[in-house]
Amino acid sequence: MTATLPRIFTDWFSSKGWNIHPHQQEMLERANDPAILLIAPTGGGKTLAGFLPTLADLAENGHEGLHTLYISPLKALAADIKRNLRTPVSEMHLGIQIEDRTGDTSATQKKRQRADPPHILLTTPESLALLTSYEDAPRMFAGLKRVIVDEIHALAESKRGDQMFLALSRLQALRPDLKRVGLSATVEDPQAIAHLLAKHPDPCDILHADPGPPPDIKMLVTDEPPPWSGSGGKYAIPAVLEEVKKHKTTLIFHNTRAQAELYFHNIWLANEDQLPIGIHHGSLDRQQREKVEQAMVDGQLKAIVCTGTLDLGIDWGDVDLIIQVGAPKNVKRLVQRIGRANHRYNAPSKALLVPANRFEVVECVAALDAVKAGALDGDPRGPGPRDVLCQHILIRACAGPFDATTLYEEVKSTGAYSTLSKEEFDACLDFCATGGYALRAYDQWKRLQQRPDGQWQLRDPRSAQRIRMNIGTIQDTDTLKVRYKGRGGKPLGEIEEGFAASLTPGDTFLIGGQIVRYDSLREMTVQVTRDAAKKPKIATFLGTKFATSTQLSHRIIEMFQQDTWPALPPHTSEWLTLQRQVSRLPEPGRLLIESFPHDNRIHTAVYGFAGRNAMQTLGLLLTKRMEETGLNPLGFLATDYATLIWGLNKITDPAPLFDIDALRDGLDRWLAGNAVMKRTFRASATIAGLIERNLPSNRKTGRQATFSSDILYDTLAKYDPDHLMLQITREEAMRGLVDFGRIEEMCARIGTRIDLIEHDRITPLAAPLMLEVGRVPIKGLAEEKLLAEEAERLMTTAGLPPEPRKREWRVPF
Repeated sequence: MTATLPRIFTDWFSSKGWNIHPHQQEMLERANDPAILLIAPTGGGKTLAGFLPTLADLAENGHEGLHTLYISPLKALAADIKRNLRTPVSEMHLGIQIEDRTGDTSATQKKRQRADPPHILLTTPESLALLTSYEDAPRMFAGLKRVIVDEIHALAESKRGDQMFLALSRLQALRPDLKRVGLSATVEDPQAIAHLLAKHPDPCDILHADPGPPPDIKMLVTDEPPPWSGSGGKYAIPAVLEEVKKHKTTLIFHNTRAQAELYFHNIWLANEDQLPIGIHHGSLDRQQREKVEQAMVDGQLKAIVCTGTLDLGIDWGDVDLIIQVGAPKNVKRLVQRIGRANHRYNAPSKALLVPANRFEVVECVAALDAVKAGALDGDPRGPGPRDVLCQHILIRACAGPFDATTLYEEVKSTGAYSTLSKEEFDACLDFCATGGYALRAYDQWKRLQQRPDGQWQLRDPRSAQRIRMNIGTIQDTDTLKVRYKGRGGKPLGEIEEGFAASLTPGDTFLIGGQIVRYDSLREMTVQVTRDAAKKPKIATFLGTKFATSTQLSHRIIEMFQQDTWPALPPHTSEWLTLQRQVSRLPEPGRLLIESFPHDNRIHTAVYGFAGRNAMQTLGLLLTKRMEETGLNPLGFLATDYATLIWGLNKITDPAPLFDIDALRDGLDRWLAGNAVMKRTFRASATIAGLIERNLPSNRKTGRQATFSSDILYDTLAKYDPDHLMLQITREEAMRGLVDFGRIEEMCARIGTRIDLIEHDRITPLAAPLMLEVGRVPIKGLAEEKLLAEEAERLMTTAGLPPEPRKREWRVPF
C-alpha cells in the first residue's frame, strides 16, 4: 500500500472542502503494521481512518474476493457505516462492493456472500463466529488482508469480545499476514485494549489522535433542588424542556430502560408546547426503533429519551446537546455519551448532568471533575472465560478436523487467553468431547471424538447444525412472574431473574406497592404470600442498575475531605457540613459505620462505597452473620455507597462482621442455599453448549431451559462437584451477580480501621437512606404529598431544615 492517497481521493476531499486529518494520514503510512489501535475523539473521522488504507488499495490495485472485514458491536452501526462508506465509493465511481452481514441479512444473501464475498464485509461478532464454523471458511477468507474492529472498547468489556478475539485467532491462522485495526474514542486503559487486539506474543501499537477541545459539560440549573432520594429526575423536567427548546436535537440519556420509560411518560405530561419527543431503548419493537431512528436522521425530533442503545458511534442526525439524567456511575460511559453531541472534528461536545437526588449531586460533581482531569475509569478484565472457549472449540470442530495442540497455540495468541494453561485447555476439550465425568455416559454430550491420526472431529457431522444455531454469548434477560402461592394464585407483576435468584425462603420484598414473602421459585414463577410487615426485609430489588465505578467512588470520598465545597450547590454543601458537625464523613482507608435508633429499631449504616451489587451482597452477608451472633437483624437496603440494616440489637464490635474469611465462608453458604448459582450455571452452560436454547424444530422457552438446567446442576453438584461447568459457574457468580471482588477490595482498603459512631437520632448522611426503606411507586398526588411529608419528618429528625422550593444554584464548571 502507498502512504499517499490516490489523486481521485484528494480531489474528492477537495470537492468537500475537507483536508485529511493527521491521524488519518498516519494510518495510511502504517497500513502494514500487524496491529494498531487508533484512539480518536468522536467526530474525528476514526472510521474513515480505519478504512482509508483499504479504499486506497482497492482503488489502485483491485482485489478478488474479500479484502477487509469490519466488526461492530451493533447491527445498526454496521448498517450506518455501510451507508456512510457507499457515499464516497459511489461519488468516486470506485466499483468497490460493500455489504453487511448481520442477523437482519436474508438467508439468500448470506449464502451468496459465502460463495462470492464482497470486497468489504461489515458484520458482528456472532456472525463472524458463524462464518468461521463452515468448512468453506478457508476459501471465503482466502484473500482477507485487514480486519477493522470498531468501538473496540465496548466489545472488550464483554464475552462478545472474547468470542470475537477467538474468531480473529482463527482468521489469523488462515491468513498469517492479516492486519488488525482497532478503533475507539473512549479507552481508560489503552494498553489493556491493545493487549486484547494483539496477536500474542506480537505487540500492538497505539496511535493517539489529537483529542480536540474539552467538552462543554455542566450541571443543569434548576429552580427546584433535587429530592433527597429517588432516581427519576422528575423535578428537573421544566428546566430540561427549556434546554430542548434551545437546541436542534437533544439526547436525554438514562441508565435503565424502566427509568427512561417513566421519564418519557412524565416529560410528555409536562410537554405543553407539543415538542416532538421520541423514546429509544433495546426493549422496544425493532420497527418502532427504526421509526425513531429515521425521524432523527430527518430532523423531525427535538429530543429522544434513550438508554445505552445510542451510546455508540451511530450518526443519527444533528444532535447538539446531551442530557444525562441520573449520576453517570462511570466516567467512561459519560464521556462516550457526551461524544454523541456535535459529531464534528475539533468541535466541543455540549452536555448537561441532571442529578436525580441529593447524593447524586456529589457524584455528578465528582464525575465532572474526573472528565476535566481526563481520568477515565473501568475495572480490569480477568482471564478469558472458559465457557466461551468451549463454544469456540465446538465452532472449530464444525469447520472440520483439528489438531488440539495447534488450536491451543491459536487460542493462546488471543490476549484474554494468553495465560491459559494446557491443562485448562484440555479440560475444556474433554468437556466438549464427553460432557465431563458425570455426563460421559450420555450420548447427547459426546460431541467430539479423536481420530486414529490424533485429530479431533465431530462425533456426528449432523450436530454441526445444532451447534451453529446456538452460537453466541448474549443471554436473554428473563423476567419472572410473581404470583401468590397456590393454584390460580393472583399475578402481582414481574421481577428480574437476577433479583429472584438472590432470594431465600422467608425474604420479604416490595412489588406493586405490597409487601410479600418469598416462598419458592417454581420453573419461571416466583411464588409468594402476603406479609403484614410494615417494612420489607429487602427494601428494594436490584433492577438493571449500573454500579458506581471504584475510581469514581474513591473520588467522592476524596471530595469529602475538603474543608469547603465551592463546586457544590448550597443545599448540598450545607448538608455535608451538618454531617461533619454532628458525626463525620467517610475517609479514605477507613470504614464509617453509624448506629442510631428510629421507630423502635436500631439502624446501622455502613458506608462501604463498593457499588450497588457489592453493597447488596454485603447486606445479605452481614444480616446472615448478625443472625448467627444473636443480633436479630430484620432487614436491609443497599445503594452504591451504603448498606442500611435495621434490627432489634445494637452492634458493639463490628470488626468480626467484616473478617474477609468469614464473609467468604458466608458467601459460600449463601450461594449454596439460593438460586444464584443455578441462574449463573444456566447462562454459562448455554454458552458452553451443554444446554441448547435453539433447536432445529423450535426454540426452548425460558421455562424449559430452566427446568433442564436445574436438573443438570443438581446432578453435577451431587455426583461431580469439581465438574468444569461448576468451576466456571462459581467464577462467573463471584465476579458478576454478587461482585464479591469489590467487597474484597473494600476490606483490603479498610483493614481494621473501622469507626463505629453511635447517635441518638438519624444522621444527615443516613437520612436519604431512610427514605429508600419501603419506597414504592407513587400513584398520584395524594401519595406524593404523603412521601413529601415523610421526607420532611425524617429530615427534621436529622437536623436538616425544610428547604425552599425555588432556590437557584449554579456550579462553576
